[in-house]
Amino acid sequence: MIAAALLEMDNGVAIVDPGPSSTIPVLRSALESAGIKIADVRMLLVTHIHLDHAGACGSLVHENPGIQVVVHERGARHMADPSRLVASARRVFGDGLDKLWGPFLSVPTENLQIVNEGDQIALAERCRRFDVAYTPGHASHHVSYFEADTGIAFIGDAGGARISDGQVVLPTTPPPDIDPDQILASFQRILRWKPDRLFLTHFGLATSAEEHAAQHAERLTTWSGHVRQSLCDAEDDRVLADCFVNWVRADLRQSLDEEDVLAYEQGAATELSWFGLMRYWRKRDVIV
Repeated sequence: MIAAALLEMDNGVAIVDPGPSSTIPVLRSALESAGIKIADVRMLLVTHIHLDHAGACGSLVHENPGIQVVVHERGARHMADPSRLVASARRVFGDGLDKLWGPFLSVPTENLQIVNEGDQIALAERCRRFDVAYTPGHASHHVSYFEADTGIAFIGDAGGARISDGQVVLPTTPPPDIDPDQILASFQRILRWKPDRLFLTHFGLATSAEEHAAQHAERLTTWSGHVRQSLCDAEDDRVLADCFVNWVRADLRQSLDEEDVLAYEQGAATELSWFGLMRYWRKRDVIV
C-alpha cells in the first residue's frame, strides 16, 4: 500500500515518504536486509504530511536525532506540533486511527528543512540533486521532487495511485483540502520536468508519465463530476459514499481481477475519495 523510496548517499541514505509509524518494523526490516540501519538515515524527503506518508518521521528522528526532514513550509508547523493534524485525522478514522497509523510524534524545529517551489535539495557528498516543485491539490502543502540524473519524479499523491505500473490509475482525493483543478495543474507542473518515470507512494514506479497523466486526468474529471451530480440526490452521505464505491468497483472489474480490485480500493482509499470530493463541492457550490 505504501512505497518508500530509498536514495543512496556516500555517507548514508535518504528516504522519500517513510510512511506511518505503524509500519516502522517493516521499514526497519527492509533496510536491515540491505545492510542499512536507522542510524544510517540522513534525510527524509516528505511530499506531504498525511499520516500514511509522514507519520513515521517523528519516531525516526527521536531514534536518530541527526535526521533532517524536508517538508513544505505549510506542513512544517504540523510536523513540529502534530496535535491539530492528528485531531483532524481522528475525525476521519475514529477509533481505528492508532491501529492504522500509530503515533505521530513531533519533529524538533531544528530537524526541519523547509522547501518551496524552485528550491533544490542536495544529498551530501554524492551530490545527488533534487529539484522541488510546489504541487498542491491533494494537499495544500504537497511538494514533488525530481532527480534529473535518473529522470525520476517522486510525486507522492499528486498523481493518484497505480500499483506496480499496472494498467489502472485511480485518483486519491481524501479530505480535507482536495481541489481537482489544482491537482490537474500540479501534474502539468510535474510534466514540465519531462520525467522518464514517476515514483508513487501508492505504489511504486510508473514508466509513462504522459500516459499516466492522461488517464489520471480523465478519471479524476469523471469522479469529480459524478460526485457533484450525486449530491443532488436526497440521500444520506453514507448511502452516497457506498454507491460511489460500488460504482468505482464496477469500473475496475472491467479490467482487473478481484484481488487487484481490492488492492486498488485499499491503496487508493476510494471511500475517502468520495468524502474529499464531496467536501470540495459542498464548499464550492454551497450545497447543504
